[in-house]
Order: sequence, then C-alpha cells, then structure tokens
Amino acid sequence: MEHLAYVAFGIYTLIILTGGLMAVLCRSMVRALVGLILTLFGVAGCYLLMAAPFIALMQILIYVGAVSILILFAIMLTRAPAGAEEAPYIFPWRSLAALAVAFLPLAVIGGMIRSGQVAPLVPPEEVPLAELGQTLIEPYLLAFELISVILTVAMAGAVILGFERRIGK
Repeated sequence: MEHLAYVAFGIYTLIILTGGLMAVLCRSMVRALVGLILTLFGVAGCYLLMAAPFIALMQILIYVGAVSILILFAIMLTRAPAGAEEAPYIFPWRSLAALAVAFLPLAVIGGMIRSGQVAPLVPPEEVPLAELGQTLIEPYLLAFELISVILTVAMAGAVILGFERRIGK
C-alpha cells in the first residue's frame, strides 16, 4: 500500500510541475491560467495524500473555483485587441534564470537531508473540523471579510478597465 502512495505522489508531482511550467512558459494568458489550475489540482491531490481532505476540498473550492474564475474574468475583460497575435511559448534567458532560482530550494533541502539536520517526522494531532472552523472564523473573521472586499474591488477594477478600453476605441 505504501508503494501506491509513492506512485500517487509521483503523479501529483508531475501534474504540479507540468502545470507550473505551462503557467510560466505560455505566452497566452488563458493557457497560463490553465497551467495554474492544473497546478492547484495537483496541490489538492497532495493534500489528499497527507490525509487532509478538508484542506484539499477548500483548495479546490477557493483557488480552483473562485480565484481562477476571477482571474479568467479579468483576462477576458482586459484582453488585447482581437488582431494581436501571440506566440504560444517563450523560452528566453530569463526563463533559464527563473528555473535556476526555482531549483535553489531543492539544493538547500537536499543539503539539509545529506547533512542529517532534518527533524524526525512526528505525526500531527488530528483537529476536529468544528474546532478548526471555529478557530478560522472567530479570530480571523476580519481578515476573511477584507479578502472578499479586495477580490470584489479587483473584479470591479477589471470590469472598469475592460469598458474603458472598449469605449476608448
């Protein structure tokens, strides 16, 4: 059964890396968004492997469902003119520098593992969902409300920018 978990982790890692590369290397904003959505689904799968189905569901509902749709609407409302052609992929020297920086944490973590500085794994305590919900809502209620206001303002800004472009032409 443990081998199956390793296979699933490998599949989710492949999904995350593929989506991340699509998000970074695609010149088309819609294709980059599809890469981001793919990456977010892979992260939700990793949460499932860590026996956190509630967090995986929240990942899908909040990030894949809400934030990705908000980004899609912003892209649709602020698109370039219809005649503008876009190249599907880019790979300049800046992308190579970005990949080098992306592998920096891998090198640091690998060095820590080789030196033996990694703490032993301790199984986490299970927190009941009711207690988790109470903790998230009571002290962080203002933060959740402010985030919803910021997302609403961002969407309204995208709509205004989209209408200004269409009216100005």
